[in-house]
Amino acid sequence: MATKEGAVMEKKYIVRLNAAEREILRGVIKKLRGPSGKVRRAHILLKADADGPHWTDKRIAEAFACRTQTVENIRRRLVTEGFEVALCGQRRETPPRQKILDGKQEAQVIALRLGKPPRGFANCSLRLLAQKVVELEIVDAVSHETVRQTLKKTG
Repeated sequence: MATKEGAVMEKKYIVRLNAAEREILRGVIKKLRGPSGKVRRAHILLKADADGPHWTDKRIAEAFACRTQTVENIRRRLVTEGFEVALCGQRRETPPRQKILDGKQEAQVIALRLGKPPRGFANCSLRLLAQKVVELEIVDAVSHETVRQTLKKTG
């Protein structure tokens, strides 16, 4: 890495792959199996290998249409968390949230939105709609963001 003055700065995380890891990465690239992110990470790791091509982060980023920060992050992840995490990514610690509204409740929200707006309003805002959903006891509590996402899905 070069600094503003042009001096070369040592990289903190050096990628050194063994023969087995290189073979796994080549297999991922050759078969093009799995998520595209995994294939891209395999390419990046192979090109960043100090015992292999040893490309610069900037050159890798240009070759694989990503940011240099992405290359640095993959390099760091390999050194700190291991080969498997660097290649496959990390599993989420918390699962995605469950849906707040079921299909019937979503239909009621959509019907409310398509109905007449309250007296004194030209149309119903998301916050007003969320308040109305709670007043009508469709659900115990709902945010305007949940209402927005529900309405957005319908197009």
